[in-house]
Amino acid sequence: MSDLHDGPEDGDIVAPPAKIPVPEEVAEAVRTLIRWAGDDPEREGLVDTPQRVARAWKEYCQGYGENPAHHLSRVFEEVGGYDEIVLLNDIPFQSHCEHHMAPIIGKASIAYLPKDHVVGISKIARVLHAYSRRLQVQERLTAEVADCIWNQLHPQGVAVVIEASHSCMTARGVRTPGVGMVTSRMMGVFREDERSRREVLALMGY
Repeated sequence: MSDLHDGPEDGDIVAPPAKIPVPEEVAEAVRTLIRWAGDDPEREGLVDTPQRVARAWKEYCQGYGENPAHHLSRVFEEVGGYDEIVLLNDIPFQSHCEHHMAPIIGKASIAYLPKDHVVGISKIARVLHAYSRRLQVQERLTAEVADCIWNQLHPQGVAVVIEASHSCMTARGVRTPGVGMVTSRMMGVFREDERSRREVLALMGY
């Protein structure tokens, strides 16, 4: 059962990706943005910035190249009769707002109540990261993670609570730092049974 606590898989990105070629039109788009912001893209400190920005965004959005459901394809039935809540608490994640492309930084608590099998614990975090490494809104991210676990594992219940800070609100516009946004999605018994919902929320610290 050591696979339930598995480490990185082949293909996992655990370090910045290699320097991939940057199309000139992408680099020029960054130069245009720098000019429009009021600076000179040809000055020493900025001359390599277009390539860096392009490669960074390829990394930020690597979730577009993943199928989140694939992470849940391998399950385990030999769990010694365990039939209680499985919870990963406070999983850190980063995403980017699709409206301003500004950072979203937060944490997620994800739980499910197994029916007859479980999945390796790292796979739950991988589902979150696959969806968060796309341009997002927090509400959709919450729903996508919950729906993926529900549809792939067919558990008795799924609960996802995400708490995050949005730079599009804290660093621009209304400029209100220190404000967090909380979203949740309850499915199955966690939605239908108040006692089960209270139990999972208490385990999450809410």
